[in-house]
Parts: sequence; C-alpha cells; structure tokens
Amino acid sequence: MEPVLGAGHPNPPHPAGDPPSPPTGVAGSASARSRSASTPSGFDDAPSFWFDAVRATPAAGDAGWEPGASAAGTHRPEAVGNLEADVCIVGAGYTGLWTAWALLRAQPDLRVVVVEAAYAGFGASGRNGGWLSGLLPGSRPRLASGPGGPAGVMALQRALIDAVTEVGEIIRLEGIDCDYHHGGTLAVAVNQAQRYRLQQGLAEDRAWGLDETDVCALDAGQTAERIQVDRAVAALFSPHCARIQPAKLVVGLAAAVERRGGLIYEGSPALAVAAGRVDCPRATVRAPWVVLATEGYTASLPGRERRLLPMNSHMIVTPPLPASAWDAIGWQGAETVMDGGNAYTYLQRTADARIALGGRGVPYRFGSRAARAAVDRRRYDPPDETVRSLEAAVQRLFPHVPPELLKAERAWSGVLGVARDWCPSIVIEPSGPRRATRSKGVRAPEGGTESTAPEGGTGPAAGGVAGGAAAGGVAGRGVALGELAGRGVGGGGLAWAGGYVGDGVSTSYLAGMTLADLILGRDSQRVRLPWVGRRSRDWEPEPLRWLGVKSVYALYRAADRSESRHPERMRPSALGRLADAVAGRH
Repeated sequence: MEPVLGAGHPNPPHPAGDPPSPPTGVAGSASARSRSASTPSGFDDAPSFWFDAVRATPAAGDAGWEPGASAAGTHRPEAVGNLEADVCIVGAGYTGLWTAWALLRAQPDLRVVVVEAAYAGFGASGRNGGWLSGLLPGSRPRLASGPGGPAGVMALQRALIDAVTEVGEIIRLEGIDCDYHHGGTLAVAVNQAQRYRLQQGLAEDRAWGLDETDVCALDAGQTAERIQVDRAVAALFSPHCARIQPAKLVVGLAAAVERRGGLIYEGSPALAVAAGRVDCPRATVRAPWVVLATEGYTASLPGRERRLLPMNSHMIVTPPLPASAWDAIGWQGAETVMDGGNAYTYLQRTADARIALGGRGVPYRFGSRAARAAVDRRRYDPPDETVRSLEAAVQRLFPHVPPELLKAERAWSGVLGVARDWCPSIVIEPSGPRRATRSKGVRAPEGGTESTAPEGGTGPAAGGVAGGAAAGGVAGRGVALGELAGRGVGGGGLAWAGGYVGDGVSTSYLAGMTLADLILGRDSQRVRLPWVGRRSRDWEPEPLRWLGVKSVYALYRAADRSESRHPERMRPSALGRLADAVAGRH
C-alpha cells in the first residue's frame, strides 16, 4: 500500500523562504486521531447525513477522516508561508480532487497543491444526492452551436456515460468504499402532463442518437415492477447511473490524492487568484498552473461574483426502513429515482435502507451569499417549511408506507453552480510560451494520448470517446488546441471548470480528467469536447438575479400544482414553459 501523506512525503511544495513550523493535527498523525471533538477552525458540525455516516465508520481515520473529531473541523494543515508547486488547485471537492488524482497518476513527480477554504468535501461533493449519472447537463442544441456541432455533443454524452463505469473501476483500484451500486435511474410520471414531458424527452434522446440500450419507456405495470410509486402512469429507465454515498467518495478520493503525493491544505480560502499565484490568509502559493475548482462557491471570489449562480438544493433522509416498508415500496434494484415534476425531487435508496430525497426548496439567497458559506464559517440549513415540503413529497410518492417512517431524521442544504445559459464549461487561459518546469521529468506523454483510466479499464484516451472531435480552436479564446498540446505544465495559465447544474458527480470526474489533459498538453479527444473553451455571459446584477430565480421557481411550482389538480390533462402547464423561457434554459 502506498504511504499516507505525512513524514517523508515524496513531493513537498518548495518553500521560497524559510519553511514554517509544521502545524499540528496533520492527517494520519497520532495527535490528530487522539485530539478532542472540538472545532478549532470555527466550522459547525457535519454538513450532511453523508458525513455523519462517514464519521461513524470505524475505519474512517484510515481513509483520511477523524471519527473522534467534529465532522466539520479541519484536520489537515492550513497553508502557511510561501509555497511553490507545479499545479495549485483551489477547491477540494470532486473537480479539484479528480484533477489532482489524474495529474498525479499521469505524472507522479508533479507537485500538486490543493487549497480548500473549509475541508475536503465541504461543498456539493459532500452534500449531493449521490447520482453518478450519464446525464448531460445543459442544452444539447446550445452545446451543438460550438465548433464540434452535434457530433461533439454526442461525444460529450458518451464520455459522461462512460464515466459511470470508469469511476466504478477507479474506486475499486483505490479501495474506496462509497456504496457504489450501478442500478440505473428512473424518471417517474404521476400524471399525464408529466408523462407527456417524458415522452418529449425520449423523442429528443432518439433524435440525438440514444437507443433502447441507453433509455427506454416503461408503462405503468413495468414501472410498478421496479418501484411502487403512487399513481405512477409511466417512466423512463436508463442503465447509465450508479448510486454512491457522496461523502465516502470525496473522503476516499482525498486520501487517494494524498497517497499519490498531493498536498491538501484545509481552512485556507483563496483571497485572490491569478495565473501563477493564489493568495490565502497565511500563505501564497506560486505555480505555473492554477485551477479554479470552486463550482457553486465561485461567486465568493473577487471579480467572479456573477460567473456562476449558487443554486441551493435541500435534502432529507429518513430513518432506516423496516423490511415491511420495503416490501410495500419494492425498489429492489436500488435505481436512483426522480419524479416528473417541473420542480422535481430526486431520490436514492441508501445502502443502509433509508430514503434520501432532495429538491430545490429555497433555490437562491440574495447576493449569492450562500456561496460564501465556507469563507464566512456559516451553515445554511433548510428552513422548517422546506423540510416539511420534502417530507410531504416522499409521503405522496409512497402513501402506502406509514408516514411516521418517512419523517426526516436529518436535513441539510448544498450549493451547486449554474451558468447563465445553463451549460457547463471548461476554460483554459494559457499565460505564455512554454518554459522550463521546476519538477523533474514533467512532460506530455509520447503522442499525447495516454489514458488516465485505471489499469484494464475503459477510460477515454485519444480515440476512446465515442463521436466526433471538435475542430479548430478553443471557443472564445482563439487558442488552437494544437497549441495547447505539448505545452504542458511549463506553459502555465489559469483553468477552471463548473456550471454542472446539479449533475456534477460524473461531470466533475470528466472535467478533472480533461483539465489534467489540458495542463499536461495532451491532445486527447477529451480536450476537443464542446464544453472546453465555451463561455456564457455573466448573470444579471442584483436584485434582478434574485427576482429572476424566485420568479422562475414560483412558476415551476404553480405549474406542478396545476398539473396535479388535473392529472388527466395531457398537455403540460404553460407556466412551466414560461419558466423555462424566463430562465433561458432552452
């Protein structure tokens, strides 16, 4: 087994001045595991049920977590002093950690530093619904307007589908136990308007080239064979989804990054970010490449307040349900599930026999202030009204289960990033011509096509992603992809990825693999996917931003109420279409 980060670390960041005294409580040290359950960093308790479960795991300390300490107290050191690295990543969520993992697997001698405002997994990575899905975020036609056209969109779609199995292979390679179950996903309609929307979605999937093996329609009887949802009239099933336990994945991935030589600093918010430099409260990190992996928290960074809108999502989890309840519900395949509403809810059957359910609730806080939660040491729990509405939602789906079994045992909130055009992006901003790197042996692999997938896996190396490649340059930047290939770490620049619109578990994996290719100068199929280099305009200033989001979700909820009152009406409510138009989603 590779050594855990600690004494004798093979690739320490190079201090430009005298090294600071090492902080106490470094991951894996005896002092860290024996200290009291305090939160010296000022953070509240665990942000979600998922972290509660991680804290209760006997082997959590061996996976980079301290079961004896408060789940939200930082246990890794703060960044202190003047540090140098080859790549500095801001944000220790899925995007940042997958990027670090891919870089270190491809180039083990790289000095990769991750600075995190709170602790690894503080954001959506430790709070989400646990859907590792092949869903494509954003609008296909909008993505197809870029250089790759429709073929590029389907290449991106296939890469996300492949990500479901690739992540499964990597967690086996790294020994990460995150309750991975590849059971597929269901979208269930409980009235005719929802059924119509599902049919329209299926027709769009077919027009774009997805076949019966990718997504298929189920009638009411076929749906009931999988799950007993009250009044279900139809469903769509796709095999391209796996259930995971989000916090177990992020904690295990952080430990894997450290085993491969990466350094993760917690309690170290980025106060200023530029190509080549990140300033934290007690440290400056200099690196040729800087990666912004802040997603829903991007609005907390100076100059980027309107880049991504921090959308709130709220979740509850029930107590473990008895066998009699599961006999009534079915759901033996443990598929992930969403309903067909405009303001939809999403569910998973957890490995310990609970139902975890999420929805929008209060979708946005004025001034994007939820994005500052990590910096301000604040916790935004869902209001009581939101908790009650989520309890009512799960009880509506399963009224044949005693309602007291479906009460929320735990409730929490998370923040996801939404671009103005509702499409994800990866942007690379090279800072100049290639120059020598400080790290020995850093180079682009011969031919620029080496895969970062696990041994024996199916990772998309060059040519490994289905579909066509986007020709020409990086959209909006005027930088030819051929110029990036071979430039690698020495060239340097600023990179960022985000805007996953709530589908970030698999999307962040693909983003991390792609960012690694770009930084290492690899001219792979990944760097030619249509989300690379695309930009959307900034969101409107306040109060327009707040009024817009509030209006959109009021319209969605009104549409759902109308459709529920008239379950036999075939056409969806016009209010839902109006909300889509106001939001600019299509």
